[in-house]
Amino acid sequence: MFENLSEKLQRAFKNLRGQGTLSEENIAEALREIRVALLEADVNLNVVRDLIEQIRARAVGTEVLTALSPSEQVIKVVRDELVALLGKDTARFNFASRPPTVILMAGLQGSGKTTTSGKLAAWLKKGGHRPMLVSVDVYRPAAREQLKVVAKQVEVRLYEGDTRGEAAGTALVERLAKEARREAVIMGCDTLIVDTAGRLHVDQELMAEMESLKKHLAPQEILFVADAMTGQDAVNSAQDFHSRLSLTGVVLTKMDGDARGGAALSIRHVTGQPIKFIGVGEKPDAFEPFHPDRIVGRILGMGDIMSLIEKAEEKLDRKKSEELARKALLGDGFSLEDFRDQLRQIKKLGSMESILKMLPSVGPFAGMQQAASHVDEKQFVRLEAMINSMTPKERRNHDIISGSRRKRIAAGSGTSVQEVNQLLRQYAQMAKMFKQVGKMGMAKSMMRGGMAGMGGRQRFGR
Repeated sequence: MFENLSEKLQRAFKNLRGQGTLSEENIAEALREIRVALLEADVNLNVVRDLIEQIRARAVGTEVLTALSPSEQVIKVVRDELVALLGKDTARFNFASRPPTVILMAGLQGSGKTTTSGKLAAWLKKGGHRPMLVSVDVYRPAAREQLKVVAKQVEVRLYEGDTRGEAAGTALVERLAKEARREAVIMGCDTLIVDTAGRLHVDQELMAEMESLKKHLAPQEILFVADAMTGQDAVNSAQDFHSRLSLTGVVLTKMDGDARGGAALSIRHVTGQPIKFIGVGEKPDAFEPFHPDRIVGRILGMGDIMSLIEKAEEKLDRKKSEELARKALLGDGFSLEDFRDQLRQIKKLGSMESILKMLPSVGPFAGMQQAASHVDEKQFVRLEAMINSMTPKERRNHDIISGSRRKRIAAGSGTSVQEVNQLLRQYAQMAKMFKQVGKMGMAKSMMRGGMAGMGGRQRFGR
């Protein structure tokens, strides 16, 4: 996400860094480039105008022009203003003092409300909550059946209700919603997520029904679900919904497919409400809280190391990682089985492209973000297939893998002997490096430092 905007902004900053000293003239040139980059990213014109004026007011001040590194100061100003635009603090989720907390999902048809309802339920469940789902979309064919499939997938309770013999309309919608809330109380569910009907566009009938639901349920959260790839259409729809419903937050879906980012940068400014979550893929866990400072870090090429660390803590098997480190660094042997386990651990974090894009584009990581789009994800599948085609004895002792064995491994994995040879060379180099680190006496200190660091981190509570 934000690839186009990130690339253009970094180009503007590169030109700025080339200046020995800064003047109002070259700052003005940089601001023109930033303005064009934002407009091409489909950011709302009024938002661009306000943002540029905020940056200009600070960038041409004495603080920047007399700074030791004025170009870096301008970048800091841009960063601060982008974070302010998106909202300085991570949006908090509103929970009812007396359960159940009611969450009303609003949005147009096709924005991803049903899938997002399931993802939100999974996120709440992971945080120790007991969510229940209900669909009050009695109009769209199979809409309620779709939520049933989603609920089963994320293993969350669903209230179905009986709609037989009753005409689709607001009365049926209200009845289902009230029955679902009553059922949530009976079953001990502390949150009720209400998946509502959508339309192809905002109309009076849709808004009247949403207002009725709001009146009868008194929800703690009214979340507008918007497809980030629709850009300004999403912003305009959010504005319409907010004027009638007083939204409490926004969820942007399909952020992984939005290279521009205009909706994300516009929607909070226009509605005044925070972006609370983003959808970054199709899987139920491809859903994360929105952190403005981290998103701005990605846009400006500063990376998002915190999100990468949190993802690693959540997805990786800590015990297995510590065992691997102990074996590799303390000279107990690093086998091909260990190599395969490490590949599997990395795959849990997502695609290599997504991992590389979380790294900064400066220092030792320079060029990695640009290389991310060229990574061949299938190579990891081929590596694991080759190791799987080996016998347990071969995986534990690669020295016995002769020419005939290499042919058999290649045939069994659908690869070539050359690829098997390359795998063995890569493995041998890695094992040699670990052995050298161990001999240098660094292993124990690295283990102590690494373990202490892992043990000392506290998971951010919701």
